[in-house]
Amino acid sequence: MRKLLWFLGALLACLIAYLALWPVSVQPVAWEVSENPGYTDAFAPNDRLSSLDLVGLDGRLGPEDADIGPDGLVYVASHKGEILRIEADRSITPFAQTSGRPLGIEFADDGTLYVADAYLGLLSVDRTGQVTLLADEADDESPILYADDVDIAADGAVYFSDASTRFGAEANGGTLPASVLDLVEHSGNGRILKYDPATGKTTVFAQGLNFANGVAVNEASNAVFVVETGAYRVWRFPLDGSPGAVVLDNLPGFPDNINNAAGGTFWVGLVSPRNVIMDNLAGNPFLRQVIMRLPDAMKPAPTRYGLIFRMNAAGRVIETFQDPAGRYALTTGAVSLPDGRIAVTSLTEPALGLLKISSDN
Repeated sequence: MRKLLWFLGALLACLIAYLALWPVSVQPVAWEVSENPGYTDAFAPNDRLSSLDLVGLDGRLGPEDADIGPDGLVYVASHKGEILRIEADRSITPFAQTSGRPLGIEFADDGTLYVADAYLGLLSVDRTGQVTLLADEADDESPILYADDVDIAADGAVYFSDASTRFGAEANGGTLPASVLDLVEHSGNGRILKYDPATGKTTVFAQGLNFANGVAVNEASNAVFVVETGAYRVWRFPLDGSPGAVVLDNLPGFPDNINNAAGGTFWVGLVSPRNVIMDNLAGNPFLRQVIMRLPDAMKPAPTRYGLIFRMNAAGRVIETFQDPAGRYALTTGAVSLPDGRIAVTSLTEPALGLLKISSDN
């Protein structure tokens, strides 16, 4: 009996030592988190997203972002490096292969497709599908480790996010594992970069963000709206370089992409509701390190809940479209289509969602 108790005691001591001392890659920073408002008020639950028309991607996963090409067709990114074109008959045609992990995509007026590739940096794709690397580091020689989203100003300048300068997507097992590391650490190392096509220079436009994510230049082309996923908020940064300001704060979930919508408004996606455990541990860096030592099956994971919303430039939430059952989930955002529908995008789904926006929804 004594030997058994000694063995159990030694085993427990080893477990405690492992949970307390085993090296992990994150160095969490304490921060103050606002009380989660939950899905109430403007975010009160509804099922307006449950009637999505799903366009399968022929076995591909993760239409993270979408845009309308110069031919009027919808283009989407996918997990295996492909940019896909959805034909008028809903068939899928490969348009380009980045050999990386394309996330945000945006067509310029001249038909050039700009791609934020999490593994490679900022890319361009011409009308024939030829891929060119534009930037894999900023002009200060700091590498771009997690290019995430992209948009284009009226003067041709390209603004894109480098979500984390600490946890590169490729070096840390992919976009989702790397994002978890950055969100747990919360060290404010995300940034927005500006690429000038005329000079080929890439400069740091804004920094100090906790997982810099969605990027959208407004219709007036005088400001860029930026999603800060790790702080549950949306920023507005004037393009003239004057200080930015938070326009929407304390969201009830993890915001992802942001895209222009009608009348100067924006579509924003919430990938998942906030995690109670991680919010409660915001002020306790040590316990957040302990969490990272647990087996993956025991770590907090995203909840399947589909949600996109539309906000105005002042940050007022105008409407939400939700799928509480999570039939189409990990929703990154939405893109307005010329026929009055929206294309709803996702981190992981095997299809692109289409939804007709009407008063009957």
